[in-house]
Amino acid sequence: MTRLPLITWVLLLFAVRCGVPQPALPGQASYADLPGRQATTDLLGPGDTLAIDVADMPEVSTKAVRISSDGLLNLPLAGPVHAAGLSVAQLRVTLAAQLAKYITDPIITINVVTNVSRFVSVVGEVNTPGLHPLDGPRNLLEVISQAGGVKADAGPRVIVTRDTRSGALPTVKGAQLVTNGSSARLTLSLNDLTDSSSPDGNIPVLPGDIVSVPKEKLVYVVGNVHRAGGFPLSHNESMTVLQAMSLAEGYSANASLKGAKILRPAAGSKDNPTEVPIDLQAILAGKAPDRALFADDVLFIPNSTAKSGTRRAAEVMLQVATGIAIYR
Repeated sequence: MTRLPLITWVLLLFAVRCGVPQPALPGQASYADLPGRQATTDLLGPGDTLAIDVADMPEVSTKAVRISSDGLLNLPLAGPVHAAGLSVAQLRVTLAAQLAKYITDPIITINVVTNVSRFVSVVGEVNTPGLHPLDGPRNLLEVISQAGGVKADAGPRVIVTRDTRSGALPTVKGAQLVTNGSSARLTLSLNDLTDSSSPDGNIPVLPGDIVSVPKEKLVYVVGNVHRAGGFPLSHNESMTVLQAMSLAEGYSANASLKGAKILRPAAGSKDNPTEVPIDLQAILAGKAPDRALFADDVLFIPNSTAKSGTRRAAEVMLQVATGIAIYR
C-alpha cells in the first residue's frame, strides 16, 4: 500500500470538511470516471449546433454554430477545427490551443444547443416513424422496438443505411451489403432477425443511421373466390395467376371465369387502374398462357350477373384501399 505523508492526510481532511472535491488516491477512479458521468463524454457529430462563449473575445463567441457535414467547426480566429468525434471537453482544449496566440489561458464555455448526431431515423412500416434518440449503445431490434415495432403490413426485410464516414456496416451471413461512394446499405431478413435465427443480424446501430422497414409487396385476389385477400410476394417480384388462385383457394360456383380481369395501378397512382381482361377458364384448362401478377395488382373474379365496366373496377379498388385481409 502506498504511504502518504502526514501533510497530505491533513489536506485531504480539510478538503472533506470544506466540501472541496478530492483528488483520487492512487489506484482509485476519479469522479469523472464513475457511472452517471456519461454526458461529459458524449461525442459531437455533424449537424450538432453549439453555443460557444470565449471570455473577452466577443468576435469569437456565438450563440449558434453548426458542425458541418465533414465534421468541421468554423469560428473566427480559431479557423476550421475538426469537432466531429470529440467530446465537449476535448473541443474546449482544442479551441484553447487555437486561440492561445491571441489570449493567454482563454476561458471557453461550450453548450450543446441541438444534438442531432445522437439520433437514428426509423422510417417505413413502423408504428412510430421518425427520429429517435440514441442515449446509449443500441442494436437493431432495440431501435425497431423504440419505434413502436413493425406494422402488420411490414415486408420481410429491414434496411440499414449508413454514411461510411461514421463507420463500416458489418458483413452478415445471408444479408446483402452494397456500398455506393460515401453510403453503405445492408438489407437483412426481418423474419430471421425477430425469430433469432440470425443473431449476427442484430447489429449495433450508430447515430445518423437510417433504419427502413419497407411495406410488404402484395397481390390481391377479390371477387368470387373462397379466400379473398392480399397475398405477399415475399422475395419474389411477381406471381402467376394460377399461383394467386391457389392461394385464394379457388373460385366459387357462380364465378364468371371468362370475365376475369387484372386491375393494374397506373404509375404513381391507384385511382385509374388499367384493366387487363383475361380468360381464366382457358388458363385453368391449359389452353392459354399463365399471366404474371406484380405488386399491387388486383385479380378480380366477377360473378355471372356482376356489374361490368369502370364502375365495378372502381368499387373493387375501393375495397382494396379501405381494408382487406392480408395472408402470410
